[in-house]
Amino acid sequence: MSQNTLWQTNKQNNDFAELCNALYERETSLLANAEATSIENMQGRLKSLPHYINRTANLLVSVNELGFSPLTLDVQNATWSANQANKLSVLAQNEQDVFTWYLTLIGQTNKTSLGLVVPILKDDHIFLDSIDRIDIEKRRIRTNVSGWFSLIEFNVDHSLYLLKPTKKVMLAACAGHQWQGQMHTTKLRPIIPSLRELLISCAINWQDFKRPLAL
Repeated sequence: MSQNTLWQTNKQNNDFAELCNALYERETSLLANAEATSIENMQGRLKSLPHYINRTANLLVSVNELGFSPLTLDVQNATWSANQANKLSVLAQNEQDVFTWYLTLIGQTNKTSLGLVVPILKDDHIFLDSIDRIDIEKRRIRTNVSGWFSLIEFNVDHSLYLLKPTKKVMLAACAGHQWQGQMHTTKLRPIIPSLRELLISCAINWQDFKRPLAL
């Protein structure tokens, strides 16, 4: 093992440890302040926490070291960072363009789109979700957290909007960017994506948003 390789390995180990510490601190704080729930539910969440934190930290280090992401990894805070745009640019997306992108996607790839990371607009920020079911007959997709989205009918509840993934959109989602104001031009302090969002952010294929990254 060369000196350079040894240094890189030590750095990776140190980054992994720092990420784990930051994630544990954040997740235990969230659990401590969560609404009252059953003991069994809390025990289940605590038991699964080491697995998801270790997996997320490992993937964050790997994606960062391999240069798969254009984002900058903030090891001490366990977050991705990127320059924030002056405004929420997704307002330029119209639903018909979004429908066309996803209809083309499921028409070409069908079940291979399962697990694909997709952006969802909610109020003043974008968050990450993933496709877990495709209904070709009714031309709709279901995401793991947000539920069903029709690809032929316009959204009627105006609370969640499925977006077409672009580099700007995905950067904003991964880094937790948010804006306020009627035209969404006032930058706010970034929010911290959830542990699940950080995990699935490592599956984004920045060269081809239609295919998950295999690690």
